[in-house]
Amino acid sequence: MGAAPVDPSLDAAYRHCRRLTAHHGKSYHLATRMLPAQDRPAVHALYGFARTVDDVVDVSTDPPAVRLAELDRIEGELASALAGAVAEARPVVRAAADTITRYRIAPDHFAVFLQAMRMDLPGAPDFRATYPTMAALREYMRGSAAAIGLQMLPILGTVVPVAEAEPAAATLGEAFQLTNFLRDVGEDLDRGRIYLPADELGAFGVDADLLRACRDDDRTDRRVERALAHLVAVNRHWYRLAEPGLAMLSPRVRPGITAAFELYAAILDRIERDGYPVLQRRVVVPRRRRAAIVAAALTGVRQPAV
Repeated sequence: MGAAPVDPSLDAAYRHCRRLTAHHGKSYHLATRMLPAQDRPAVHALYGFARTVDDVVDVSTDPPAVRLAELDRIEGELASALAGAVAEARPVVRAAADTITRYRIAPDHFAVFLQAMRMDLPGAPDFRATYPTMAALREYMRGSAAAIGLQMLPILGTVVPVAEAEPAAATLGEAFQLTNFLRDVGEDLDRGRIYLPADELGAFGVDADLLRACRDDDRTDRRVERALAHLVAVNRHWYRLAEPGLAMLSPRVRPGITAAFELYAAILDRIERDGYPVLQRRVVVPRRRRAAIVAAALTGVRQPAV
């Protein structure tokens, strides 16, 4: 399990996924470089599959009905590839199917993920542009984030029974995604979506109109800053809940996943340090800071937030 594929076309599919990861997920790709070489193709395959689905939902300019049909095609391709009919599968599906089989990942995690992606697609029966509560948001994240953590776990390996490590893996997936939601508030608004719970924003006097006004006028607002500070604190709590799961992972992968843990948490530090400018621009952790985090993960010495 975990050996590199010998089929040239399958190898090409995995290389395609690696290129997608390097281009679109820079922090993610940096962390995967710390994983054992035999595990990296599988992690790239999962990212490539998720990225392709995400592009259908968020990047494609096709009408919603066409994009919904494309999601159905991807799901059908995956089912067929898992049943052995790989010849017609696109590269990301072929690599994902091989990874699922090789690491014995439950296919249900992919079905749940695809259903969550349909919730992002205007015109789909389950489409949601906003979420009234954190509970509603977490129901979406069960497929869009927790499922990703559960997909990853068999690849990473554990020193405890897998079922024991699953809650922490699911929570870490949600923590990563909430960080993305906080970083990408402005970009999501441009797509007509708000991935922050309306009731928790409302507690600080923030609603969709205020968020859009700040985005349109390229300004911030004290109410928005306070709401974001609250949600950053919630996000940090999720990281604390997930952190014990790092010790449950196989020693060979702990540095890489620790690096991912610290790289994503550093985005929160940067959002705070820069004054919560997420409605004006995308907050980025400087390259030197990312390099320092990776070096610290290799040595086991945690870096202070800067």
